[in-house]
Amino acid sequence: MSRRNLTRFGWLLIAGFLLANVVAAFHAWRFTHFTIETGLHTDNPEQLTGPQKLWVLLTGIKNPKPVNHARPPFPYQTIHLLSPNGQLEAWYSAVPHAKGTVALFHGYTSFKGKLLTEAATFRRLGYSVLLTDFAGSGGSEGNVCTVGHHEAADVATIVRWLQRRSGPVFIYANSMGAVATLRAEAELGVRPTANLLECPYGSMLETAQSRFRSMHVPPFPMANLLVFWGGLENNFWAFDLDATQYAARITTPTLLMWGTADPRVTRPETEAIFAALNGPKQRQDFPGSGHEPYWWKHQALWEQTIAQALQQLTKSATSHRL
Repeated sequence: MSRRNLTRFGWLLIAGFLLANVVAAFHAWRFTHFTIETGLHTDNPEQLTGPQKLWVLLTGIKNPKPVNHARPPFPYQTIHLLSPNGQLEAWYSAVPHAKGTVALFHGYTSFKGKLLTEAATFRRLGYSVLLTDFAGSGGSEGNVCTVGHHEAADVATIVRWLQRRSGPVFIYANSMGAVATLRAEAELGVRPTANLLECPYGSMLETAQSRFRSMHVPPFPMANLLVFWGGLENNFWAFDLDATQYAARITTPTLLMWGTADPRVTRPETEAIFAALNGPKQRQDFPGSGHEPYWWKHQALWEQTIAQALQQLTKSATSHRL
């Protein structure tokens, strides 16, 4: 190859690298910043057609701020608490002679109103509930979502507020909320009585790679660049957003739940998190369930699992402290 051709090839590589970074930075911004535009969020990758996937790769996802469309069918009061991420909006519902309080945390592009069925179940079991919109979602301030990193401070704010009241405090969280919970306990010193966690992803890099695979696009190097820019744009090192590492640093009694048909959180990720947990732990898989509420397909099993875990994990927490 002539010197001129080598020079051209070098410039093409540089241009390609710069273009890949521009695209990744744009996608990372759209992924972590909700907009005020109306309309529906872009469908999950596995639900898109070929042309739709290409359009998303070129333009980024449509990411309007999640809005609560439903209100609790049970008595509640709206409260506001100040987190480092801004003012949080939460719904608090107390039951007489409560066994404790369950703090519920939602997933990415979701909101507290999607956890009303779960909250009603906890109330029937004798627990007060507190449902919270993470900063950037629902009635809480802001429009930034860091998929679990900054949200850990919201978890800490809520749990510490509840712990100033009487009774044990449990955390029920799914997906992003579960990762935020693990980070809050590993790095921010949060100590609830027990965790009930659904489908936390293994790490930010793994979940980015999963999204590219679900669109039948090779994950390297774009998934790595997406994680790099997502962290840089939001002032944290996103490669350290790792639920497995967090799990290894906590001793909170934990129930870990996973759907065997989950297209976004793999069995190896789930097994690694469960193996890493240092405290008393339980595991329940839901056959055929995807990245979705497990009561959709397994209501009886889910309710039985939750009820038993609350009793057993409370005992484990008590004996663990002794």
